[in-house]
Amino acid sequence: MSKWAGKYVIGLTGNIATGKSVARRMLEHLGAYGIDADALGHRAIAHGAPGYQAVVETFGQWILDPGGQIDRAKLGRVVFSDAAALVKLEEIVHPLVGQAVDLLIKRSHQKVVVIEAIKLLESDLKNLCDSIWVTFAPYEAQLQRLVERRKMSETDARQRIAAQPPQEQKMAAANIVIKNDESYEETWQQIVLAWQQIMPQSDDQPTIEIKRTKADEVSLQVVRARPKDSKMIARFINHNQKDAPPLAATDIMAAFGENAFLMLQAGEKIVGLISLQVENLISRTADIVVDPSIAVEKALKPLIEEMERASMDLQSEASLVFAPKAISQQENLWKSLGYQACVPEDLDIQAWQEAAKESVLPGTTLFFKQLRQDRVLRPI
Repeated sequence: MSKWAGKYVIGLTGNIATGKSVARRMLEHLGAYGIDADALGHRAIAHGAPGYQAVVETFGQWILDPGGQIDRAKLGRVVFSDAAALVKLEEIVHPLVGQAVDLLIKRSHQKVVVIEAIKLLESDLKNLCDSIWVTFAPYEAQLQRLVERRKMSETDARQRIAAQPPQEQKMAAANIVIKNDESYEETWQQIVLAWQQIMPQSDDQPTIEIKRTKADEVSLQVVRARPKDSKMIARFINHNQKDAPPLAATDIMAAFGENAFLMLQAGEKIVGLISLQVENLISRTADIVVDPSIAVEKALKPLIEEMERASMDLQSEASLVFAPKAISQQENLWKSLGYQACVPEDLDIQAWQEAAKESVLPGTTLFFKQLRQDRVLRPI
């Protein structure tokens, strides 16, 4: 049993680029609360955060960028080529991450918590988990993902892979092994089967109905989409974005590995859609599509409000919304919802700024709102 009463804790690990984050997001689709321990490690060494000074004193001023932040690429080249240096870094970061994980789990209300950590088995976290899940992918798939998705050089990618123990060692310690070397749908099926072993009840998500006035002809409701809705979502997007390349149901299915989708429905018809990603306690909303049959402000308000509710449920600190031109022009609506237009450089928290830069989309306006004042690993 885990040390957190009433919680079933899954420890999720696997070597680099084996699909850990995809597996965690799938578990989140099924109702788990997900924690990315590696992202918390990045926060722990941000400028002014608890681990910052210790890392600078250990590795030297040369690892800092012009703005005084730790350049993680420089730091990575040191620790991934020197086992002793990696141990020193972990001795600084791991206790701080453990404190943050403890806080997040205590504040969560979900019955199942999944902790994603590449060094799970090497840390004390493994002893706090009820079950260990390990993701696996062939070497060539790892290499391809690092080069194509993370834009690493092939040399750096091979170095990162070689710096880790053989995958078989982690698989030997696993209660569940997820083979993430085929399609998203096949990976999803493995996750669902494993989930049903711990949560055998139906995996259907509740529908959230929006309160309406008597003037409404059709009730509007916001529903969290499931992978089985991929065909319907693709059809809706293609119908309302005729100038964009058409999407297939398999494209949407794959997108579930990164995002959740919230659908606004009028009866059985989709009239609005947004995609939502909550990573590192930051909510990112994009792909906002509204059917011409409904006023933009009427569709956007319930979608954004439900996005915020879902984000707060996952303990998000901030909301970043990337709105296309027509929707960004609804200035009064954005103001009433508490958002302000900005650029990534306006954000004064490193994690928020990095998330905005990673997610910024051409032709969109960034809207920002802070969702909670207290922050995990707040700079001291």
